[in-house]
Amino acid sequence: MSKRLQIIGIVLAVIGLGFGLGGGYAFLQVQDGYESLQAFSEAENVTLSYNEDGQLIDRGTTEGADAIMVLLVEDWAYPVIAGDLDPNDPLVNTATEYMFMMATIGYHVLHGTQTVVLTEDVEYEGTVYAAGVYEFDVDGRYWSDFDRQHPIEGVARGQAWSGTAHALFGTLGVGTVTASTLQLAQAVSFLLIGLGLTFMALGGGLIWSGRAKEEFDTVTIEDRTPEPAGV
Repeated sequence: MSKRLQIIGIVLAVIGLGFGLGGGYAFLQVQDGYESLQAFSEAENVTLSYNEDGQLIDRGTTEGADAIMVLLVEDWAYPVIAGDLDPNDPLVNTATEYMFMMATIGYHVLHGTQTVVLTEDVEYEGTVYAAGVYEFDVDGRYWSDFDRQHPIEGVARGQAWSGTAHALFGTLGVGTVTASTLQLAQAVSFLLIGLGLTFMALGGGLIWSGRAKEEFDTVTIEDRTPEPAGV
């Protein structure tokens, strides 16, 4: 029985070592990923703005940043991690910071106005729009919410949600996904390392138990051995 316990313990310890080595390798790969993301963030050199009290601001006011945060948390349902927003490290290099920057761009697009110039009269669905300058309020419209056939709204759509805005969304989205994936990968590496240590501890315990039982059985046999007659 003791031999069996020791064998099982050795097997578990080997399995645990495998998990530990795998987790350690994954952790090293994650660190390489973080270094790459940091280099990417430094190359972009995008930073958030904070006031002297360490509060987020947008265009000089905390109210502007608060409105952006409402868009991010309530409208987009993003789980903001407050610890990612560090006034001592304003460089955008965490998932929350990337998403806040994306929300900043989105907020100003959604709440902006676009100047549309018609060079000639245009009729659309029975209404004539005279040549002239029009100020169009985006009023929370996303790309798909515009009537692209409308002579004013269609032009405003391309001006508001320009190629630049879409490109910035795409770039920031890559940063967000990368940072989130690295966080998940790091958690998995810690889980593998923990699992490996657990298996090794369990295997070591079984080996120790097997040896202890073997020693106990040996002592018991010696105690029960009858003394020779005449002693």
